[in-house]
Amino acid sequence: MLDQATRLILIRHGETAWNRATRIQGHTDIPLSPLGLAQAARLADALADEPLAAIYSSDLSRARQTAQALADMRGLPVRTDARLRERAFGRFEGLSWQEIDQGYPEDAQRWRRREPDFPVGGGESLNVFSARCLDAARDLAAAHPGLSIALVAHGGVLDCLYRAATRVALDAPRSWQLGNATVNRLLATPDGFTLIGWNDDRHLDGLGVDDIAA
Repeated sequence: MLDQATRLILIRHGETAWNRATRIQGHTDIPLSPLGLAQAARLADALADEPLAAIYSSDLSRARQTAQALADMRGLPVRTDARLRERAFGRFEGLSWQEIDQGYPEDAQRWRRREPDFPVGGGESLNVFSARCLDAARDLAAAHPGLSIALVAHGGVLDCLYRAATRVALDAPRSWQLGNATVNRLLATPDGFTLIGWNDDRHLDGLGVDDIAA
């Protein structure tokens, strides 16, 4: 069975201006910041020797730009899949947490409680979102048995996959990191996902916003 396992390298997109401003992005199409582009370049260098059979990405710009840096290094195309998009947050997209707390205090509390059936901001519930992400990962893994593939997506997508691999419920508090442009590894078999490594950010050492020209 293990010789047919698909090795998944999961990558959250590089930083955006909205990440730094703590604004909710969701399906809003925000590009990488200069720091995010530098993170993507570092990531591509870190994975230069990885035997990748394919590179898949969310169709949103911040993920596609991150994936393209890796694809250019490897001479592979970026294959987009809208199922790898971030969770849809409806009317909350573009707002900061502070603005949501002030304008929608009850909804903010339900969101923080991680109620699985709550369609936050009129967008997706955790149950719907997780099912979408896991279906995508299973399908893409099944298309490449015994090989390694990269999935470039979003923090929420990686969170769902981590929970599936570690059997942590959707409504449990998060205790793991989801850094921009980090390397995360799972094995995928017909029996499910297994965690191999998480939030490897060594390739980003010394890289900060002050190091990037405006």
